[in-house]
Amino acid sequence: MAIADLFPTSLRLLGRPALVVGGGPVAARRAKALLDAGARVTLVAPVLSSAARELTDLLVWEPRDYRGTDMEDTWFAVAASEDPGIDSRVADDAEAQRVWCVNHSHADDSAAWTPAVATVEDVKVAVNAGGDPLRAVAIRNAIKASLETGELPLGRYRRGIGQRGRVALVGGGPGAEDLITVRGRRLLAEADVVVADRLGPRGLLEGLGEDVKVIEVGKTPGHHPVPQTEINAILVREAQKGNRVVRLKGGDPYVLGRGGEEAIACRENGVDVEVVPGVTSAVSVPAAAGIPVTHRGLAKAFTMVSGHEDLENVPAGSDHTVVLLMGVGTLNRSIPTLQAAGRGPDCPVAIIENGFAKNQRVTIGTLGTITAQAQAGRVRNPAVVVVGDVVRVSPLAPAALATARYGTRETFIPLS
Repeated sequence: MAIADLFPTSLRLLGRPALVVGGGPVAARRAKALLDAGARVTLVAPVLSSAARELTDLLVWEPRDYRGTDMEDTWFAVAASEDPGIDSRVADDAEAQRVWCVNHSHADDSAAWTPAVATVEDVKVAVNAGGDPLRAVAIRNAIKASLETGELPLGRYRRGIGQRGRVALVGGGPGAEDLITVRGRRLLAEADVVVADRLGPRGLLEGLGEDVKVIEVGKTPGHHPVPQTEINAILVREAQKGNRVVRLKGGDPYVLGRGGEEAIACRENGVDVEVVPGVTSAVSVPAAAGIPVTHRGLAKAFTMVSGHEDLENVPAGSDHTVVLLMGVGTLNRSIPTLQAAGRGPDCPVAIIENGFAKNQRVTIGTLGTITAQAQAGRVRNPAVVVVGDVVRVSPLAPAALATARYGTRETFIPLS
């Protein structure tokens, strides 16, 4: 049989009788697939493999050899006895009864072929590869991976009447396109509507289909053109229209991202909502500068806080890392507070602007110098400020700062 002779189609076998002849691993796989499709399966085999035996509570097992009468009232048959003679007999009986039959002993003469199948969300992909099942599986796996990672489009082009919408709050990570989670990337590929922040993986928006509606709701310090209440309303309104909505955020939706408020608004209005965690910039952006927020011998814990919040209750001491998000504009207020809380003017500080972007810049100093450095260098948000001894670990730290003994007996040598 040539691949061009095949007519690709899908069978709806829900509630319809199907026959599987054979008790080996192949027969078990085919019986399982038929059961998954909702067929009423009869399995004919004198002996069952362990895989087939696990299915006996879900199907009718006839513990005997195949009989011609087994083909009566059957809609679909599988010949997988591992005996070419028996399989040919099953296929011949199926032909006489006008029943479609997959003959696993004689693929070239089989009336039907079973493809390698992958299901991602509501998309099912079937691959035939010229009678080469391993090749079909390899191609199937590649397609499945591309669908799951969003490299292939999953967006809808035809929507059902009354289709239920949903909202996904997706954390896009610190901004690099390849630091969004696989699930977040796939949901973005399925989206009908994207409600986008100013930060996050903005480049991914360029790859969306022309029919995808992008609603910009980005905020900048002191300028919120779309109030949070209106963002909540947009999510609810678009989902109630039957759209699959992705709220694309920078970092993680639940880390200073107002994601909790958006999720509550959706639930209160009967809209299904899921939260997809993201790589928070509080940890990832310091890592971009080679700074761990905790480090053995230097810091056992860290506090993450918005630069606009009160720092009075932050634990004292430079062995407790403080991470300030969007804290550049409030350095004049936060630095004296942190310095007074047991850290002193020599406590190391790093400011990482545009983490993971091409224009990433790192400024390293101390609590006594960083404000002047930031002003001289015209440091701007988006930026993450890291305060504490962990800054010494960065390969970008000045040699004098990196090798200083600060509360430990260890000497830290710069990596570059």
